[in-house]
Amino acid sequence: MLVGGFLGSGKTTLILAAARELQRRGLRSAMVWNDQGVELVDSRYAGLAGMRSGEVTGGCFCCRLSRLIEAMGDLRAHAPDVIFAEPVGSCTDLSATVLRPLLEYSDTYQLSPLTVLVDPLRAQAMLKEDADAGMRFLFDKQLQEADLVCFTKSDFFPDYPETGAPHVRQLSAKSGQGVAAWLDEVLSGTMATADRTLEIDYSEYARAEASLAWLNLRGVFEPRSLLSPAMLLGPLLDNLDATLTAGKISIAHLKAIVTASTGWVKAAICTNGQEPAVEGDLDASPAAKLELLLNLRALGEPAQVRDLVEQELHNLDNGLTHCAIDCFSPAAPVPERRILKAV
Repeated sequence: MLVGGFLGSGKTTLILAAARELQRRGLRSAMVWNDQGVELVDSRYAGLAGMRSGEVTGGCFCCRLSRLIEAMGDLRAHAPDVIFAEPVGSCTDLSATVLRPLLEYSDTYQLSPLTVLVDPLRAQAMLKEDADAGMRFLFDKQLQEADLVCFTKSDFFPDYPETGAPHVRQLSAKSGQGVAAWLDEVLSGTMATADRTLEIDYSEYARAEASLAWLNLRGVFEPRSLLSPAMLLGPLLDNLDATLTAGKISIAHLKAIVTASTGWVKAAICTNGQEPAVEGDLDASPAAKLELLLNLRALGEPAQVRDLVEQELHNLDNGLTHCAIDCFSPAAPVPERRILKAV
């Protein structure tokens, strides 16, 4: 089950909610996360939720198709009934480069329709005349190839803009609204899969992705005084948001998770100045050692983004003892395979 959608659309949250729903039905699930870099917040988050998962890193599913197939094969050792796969949030052309090649494995896997998730607030921003052209290109292409479009976060946004996409649904992974019905529909076998052929200029696709700075980091803190996960993550996220905004860096998605022996806290924002979505052990006790994973996708030059993030990390003065940062612009997508007509 491939669950796509733009950065911050709620893919991970829906997959974990769907996995819990399947568990209630007596079904096992697993998941494959995908990223251009390493040190993934999603993998840590899923692990804390007790989920089986694998990773395909260093490129999108289309460019690492053989590694996706290997990851799915590895997860079969745990006998899942459903394997969820979450592609990179800037990725498109998934029907031709991922689903159609996987149809050749129909003796092993049954493929569900390509679901593309849409954050209503993001959709409103993308439909404005001043929307970034590259981001609008990626957003539009994702919608154009979707077998099914689901507007997410309906608990916050009961209304959604008209995009012209067919087969539109609405759900909330947080409240559970529509999750069971979505699962029933995509698992029913009655909907067409990889049915829409996407016309796409790969040069424009590459330019759009290259406009993003892609930053992943892992940090270890041993503060002089005990510190809780929330006390570390809250100020860091606020300061990063303010610093990136002052530097005219537009946040596409910023998510981070702090773990300690006493608990964990995860927080995320999808645009500058947004109130963070926070979950985890907010009342976890202070600890002597904490680990931070942070994934940032933003419109800007990687060198500037890295400098601003490093500045805020050191400004915390919370005993940073280890820090590994990777910041870059994604390479041009080069699919392993591309099948333009359904098998």
